[in-house]
Amino acid sequence: MKHTLFALSGAVALMASTQVQAEQSIVVGHTLSPDSHYSVGAEAFIAKLEELSGGEFTGSEAPAGQLGGERDMIEGLQIGSLDVVITSTGPLGNFVPEVYALDLPFLFRDYDHARAVLDGDIGDELLAKINENQLVGLAWSENGFRHVTNSQRPVRTPADLDGLKLRTMENRVHMEAFSEMGAAPTPMAFPELFTALQQGVVDGQENPVTVITASKFWEVQGHVSLTGHVYSPAVILAAPSLIEGLTEEQRSWFYEAAAASATATRAEVNRLEEEGVALLRENGMEVITDIDKAPFAALAEPAYAVYTDQYGSELITRIQAVE
Repeated sequence: MKHTLFALSGAVALMASTQVQAEQSIVVGHTLSPDSHYSVGAEAFIAKLEELSGGEFTGSEAPAGQLGGERDMIEGLQIGSLDVVITSTGPLGNFVPEVYALDLPFLFRDYDHARAVLDGDIGDELLAKINENQLVGLAWSENGFRHVTNSQRPVRTPADLDGLKLRTMENRVHMEAFSEMGAAPTPMAFPELFTALQQGVVDGQENPVTVITASKFWEVQGHVSLTGHVYSPAVILAAPSLIEGLTEEQRSWFYEAAAASATATRAEVNRLEEEGVALLRENGMEVITDIDKAPFAALAEPAYAVYTDQYGSELITRIQAVE
């Protein structure tokens, strides 16, 4: 009897051990704060993945640049040291140049236009390009339209940008556009930005309201101008080494989880767009809304050549034609 009980307890222990080994923990990394729209997306991804897999996959979030800047994390995916990353497209162009088209200034008319492009054939084609570059594009997510903040003065016209040291993403299109508009673009990784603003290394930065609020930039910036100069998508990426090791059914769980993440993130962007400006004012920022975008757009237009000189204008024309 004693031996039987021992055998049974051993079998139970073996089953428990096998179950633990069968579970796989996935880490979702991003650079924004734990209360940001990226965090909302990460939580939705994890919840859906755990639901679909019945607990076969569990997940955790690594926010606030815990795993490095966006470029660092993209490189981590390529070598298989990271699992899943939510990132802006800014540094992605260094790996998949075709996505630079999405960062052209004043290309998208509004949110409906941008989402229609990314949810349609063009978005699918760009995800396929991502997949050719040692990455797996799971879904398009969102940051929103980008605006300028700074510590020096309100920006109403391009002349007000003259000489301002603005942090930009490590993105040639963004840098060229701001150079043409008169600013002094200074690329740096996002985790370094708050301290750089605090210490006066740069005068300002440009990001969507979602990022400005999540980062509490009002602590180091006095002015925000709703220039809406660039629509900033985000993308949910996975490591090829992770996805290639999955069954077809398991892969479908990851794609469905990414779709749920994108839906949740867009809903949060909608909410923050409605409530965020009031929050910025409540925290002491001067918000400039009466901006004529046409002069900014005219000056920024030469930045299109960064893309068109190498890839032509066909994709841009197709994006502009989407209703």
